[in-house]
Amino acid sequence: MIDAVSALVRGTRMVYTPGLRRFVFVPLAINLVLYSATLWLLFSQFEGWIDYWMLKVPSWLEWLSWLIWPVLVLSLLLAVFFTFSLVTNLIAAPFYGILAEKVEHRLDGTLIEDERGLVKIGIDSLGREMAKLGYFIPRMIALFILGFIPGLNLLSPLLWGLFSAWSMAIQYLDYPMDNHQVSFGDMKQRLKARWWPSLTFGGAVFVLTLVPLANLLFIPGAVAGAVLMWQSHYRQLPAPRR
Repeated sequence: MIDAVSALVRGTRMVYTPGLRRFVFVPLAINLVLYSATLWLLFSQFEGWIDYWMLKVPSWLEWLSWLIWPVLVLSLLLAVFFTFSLVTNLIAAPFYGILAEKVEHRLDGTLIEDERGLVKIGIDSLGREMAKLGYFIPRMIALFILGFIPGLNLLSPLLWGLFSAWSMAIQYLDYPMDNHQVSFGDMKQRLKARWWPSLTFGGAVFVLTLVPLANLLFIPGAVAGAVLMWQSHYRQLPAPRR
């Protein structure tokens, strides 16, 4: 079975080969615009955000400022880049679905029969992305609230990291599964059944989103890597009992 890093490396090499490169251009352009906007927002507002939230620290915890400050900085960075990934994928979802389909065809000749038109595919893809947001947002809110609870907020970076890895696994592995009409609930059950490959793949993808410029090149590769992971770890799993 292929591991997460190998899937990402092989997938990235594949999407930049002739025949697949044209399916990368549009999502790559979207990523570039949104990433530039994210960096501008981060550099222009970050100091103000930190100062604002540090003022919220209770006076009896001021002696822990040396620890709270880096925890807060790390939590905000994780939250900002996680949000960037969500917005990027929401907009580029229809293109990523097509890319996943083309990659799978390149790998084993699989032809996914879909009688929907391009517009219907786009609408359905956005609907699937909204279902993901409905899953992600309540958990993001819970993590934000946890970040303001004295003592427990020290766990915030760790929990954000685990949540980000799990969310990236859902985000990217859903593209090949959606192409094969695996329901959102079924998809989550498959990821849980192979929790270690899921977390390592999602964690590797999230780490790459934090690397300037490299993330723009690797995100389409993560879509292809997800197809490789689907074929190696998840496709053979039985559908859950209803």
